[in-house]
Amino acid sequence: MSTRKPNPRNPARKHTALPKAQTLIEALPWLTRHHGRTVVIKFGGNAMVDEELKAAFAQDVVFLRHAGLRPVVVHGGGPQISTQLERLGLESEFRAGLRVTTPETMDVVRMVLAGQVQRELVNLLNQHGPLAVGMTGEDAHIMAATKHLAQVDGESVDLGRVGRISSVETGAIEALLDDGRIPVISSIARSADPGDGGVYNVNADTAAAALAAALGAETLMVLTDVEGLYADWPSSDDVISELTAAELEKLLPELSSGMVPKMEGCLYAVRNGVHTARVLDGRVPHSILLEIFTDEGIGTMVVPDALPEPRTAGENEPQEAEGPA
Repeated sequence: MSTRKPNPRNPARKHTALPKAQTLIEALPWLTRHHGRTVVIKFGGNAMVDEELKAAFAQDVVFLRHAGLRPVVVHGGGPQISTQLERLGLESEFRAGLRVTTPETMDVVRMVLAGQVQRELVNLLNQHGPLAVGMTGEDAHIMAATKHLAQVDGESVDLGRVGRISSVETGAIEALLDDGRIPVISSIARSADPGDGGVYNVNADTAAAALAAALGAETLMVLTDVEGLYADWPSSDDVISELTAAELEKLLPELSSGMVPKMEGCLYAVRNGVHTARVLDGRVPHSILLEIFTDEGIGTMVVPDALPEPRTAGENEPQEAEGPA
């Protein structure tokens, strides 16, 4: 006589997990395509200040790492910097949409980015294992920058310690990736002038694009607070699913100021070796996974002119915006 016990599970429910299996199967070609590839993610928008979205972001990045991708996170911290400046009684001044960064303000920028925003993000990632390592662009000479002068009414305006990236050294980042780590980079750069000895506040969209190009990344992903690039905003809320670099370049003069640095970063990336650049709605939980591992994807994808690729298939330098974003 058999001693096997009957299956305690309800036979009527035995196929309820099929949708999960179908989701995994849908992700298979994308897992294959992206395996071993570097993905640079610019962390910002509501995803940076909402607790649930921050936790979902950390889960997504760790998932990418365990799925065989090589994620690199770049972040700014504009809202956190403004809050800290206000607490210290320091004024947040902007010229042409850019944060004026005095030496005193730069000290606060450095403290907030490396000591607050980065540490919180590293801790969230490391809840899932000893994976994340925090760095700033000044560490190991990762990023060097020169002074960025804003144009106001046709005249150059000195914004203090606001920089434009002049060079990127990827050795330290690549060593971390080869070791299975997740680099988390704050958008601060050392001065390219040996006689300066200071650091610069660099826009995080710009920093992410420059790092993606230098690393030869498969894709650049920019999290923001809109669904993507709108076709005719504010007349329409239709999102452009995909466009080429040339098509994007024609649209740049018409874009709102908040989208310009993001889209200029995407344009720079795809024209400097990055396969695709994507702008995603960071207000959507797990937007990164939805974009990379589903057939439809979300947001807007920019592709090089010479390599247009439909979403269903398996040297304009970006400009700085309001300090770190």
